[in-house]
Amino acid sequence: MKRLHVSFGVADLERSVAFYSTLFGQEPTTQKDDYAKWMLDDPRVNFVIEAGAAQSGFNHAGIQVESEEELAPLFDQLKQAEGPYLPEGVTTCCYHKSEKSWTTDPDGVMWEAFHTHHQTEERGTGPVAASEDTPKRGCCCG
Repeated sequence: MKRLHVSFGVADLERSVAFYSTLFGQEPTTQKDDYAKWMLDDPRVNFVIEAGAAQSGFNHAGIQVESEEELAPLFDQLKQAEGPYLPEGVTTCCYHKSEKSWTTDPDGVMWEAFHTHHQTEERGTGPVAASEDTPKRGCCCG
């Protein structure tokens, strides 16, 4: 089963955590000094906020799958969408070990397709741009 992923950069993490916790009616599933994530079931969304992003507001979107078996068909869909395609592979990023690939839509919106293996204590790093001419923005969360 798939879950929509949305990532926002925020200026004040504590204030934003309070806002989104009230909005969603629950506390973050994961919270660090510079990162918070809500795994919501209604609506089915993986919602992330990150402090220290290059800009506040929308960062990128994605589609998360629950199993490795669902990942190859999703990667194929990214390739068929005919945007630039960046296979990232297995990476540690935003406190999670995931396998992912990226693309960029015709208007420059970055999309990631990924399967998260497990949470980590390490923030990690990774590419967030699907092409060299797409600017890097924030983390590579998932």
